[in-house]
Amino acid sequence: MDILIFCKALSDPTRIRLLHILDRHELSVNEIVAVMGMGQSRISRHLKIMTDAGLLSCRRDGVWAFYGVPAEGGGKRFVASVREWLEKEAELAADRRRAAEVLEARRKSTSRFFDAIATDWDCLRREILGGFDLNGTLLAAAGRPDLAVDLGCGTGELLRGLARQAGKVIGVDYSTEMLAEAKRRCEKEGLNADLRLGAIEHLPVADHVADLAVISLALHHLPDPEGGIRDAARILRPGGLLLIADFDKHENEYLRERFGDRWLGFPKETIARFLDAAGFQLDSVETFALPSAEDLNLNLNLYRCVRMEA
Repeated sequence: MDILIFCKALSDPTRIRLLHILDRHELSVNEIVAVMGMGQSRISRHLKIMTDAGLLSCRRDGVWAFYGVPAEGGGKRFVASVREWLEKEAELAADRRRAAEVLEARRKSTSRFFDAIATDWDCLRREILGGFDLNGTLLAAAGRPDLAVDLGCGTGELLRGLARQAGKVIGVDYSTEMLAEAKRRCEKEGLNADLRLGAIEHLPVADHVADLAVISLALHHLPDPEGGIRDAARILRPGGLLLIADFDKHENEYLRERFGDRWLGFPKETIARFLDAAGFQLDSVETFALPSAEDLNLNLNLYRCVRMEA
């Protein structure tokens, strides 16, 4: 009986704490250890019990392992049924705060990485893209929107192209140095762009105002890529267009070491699931083999998605 298996797996305070946190965030083992304040061997034992019971799923990404609540099945439904009770437990509030601190530390680490490489970023991108004109491909798909938002705009290379096609552009990035470089380049070319500091999962943009949102090679850096897509849906008006360019699933740990990638790409099915949950209709997916100088054998997927009526 599934109910007996689920209840037995939760018959420990530590496993209740784990379920509550991993229902909110998908975390690596090291991050879980930091949140819980326990040794890795103890945490791993509890994770195995809960995974074997079907209350958690383990996603392998290269040499890393991430845990979270399953995307479907009986375990997901059971967690949904007890979520209200977990939210009411005062003892779990400290875990929520600690998880928020761990995620913020992760974002700041990523921000420091991009602050350090801001002036070299365009050269680094060319190591991966080779001769592929990603920005030209995105601009061809963007049309001429009234308001375009570049999510993870970096040094503003794509943003400057959007500024020539859109009535107004907003660029959002979590790195102050990237934004400073984007501002310098826009001003040099006499282009107007509204540059804002913020995380893609929590955009400093009002609801339902944008005609176009673009996430170009930024999703794989996010702590919560599904949350990034969900917030892109929030800022888009119904019928608005979302363009996502990111790597297909791969196993190149080199990109994690060299470019600070958190995710080693995404299977098309995963992005499609994120889009559907956020209220998008996926119109098309194009796949491009990247002629990178490092012979990494990377494929890039370009998703064209329309925000449906709320």
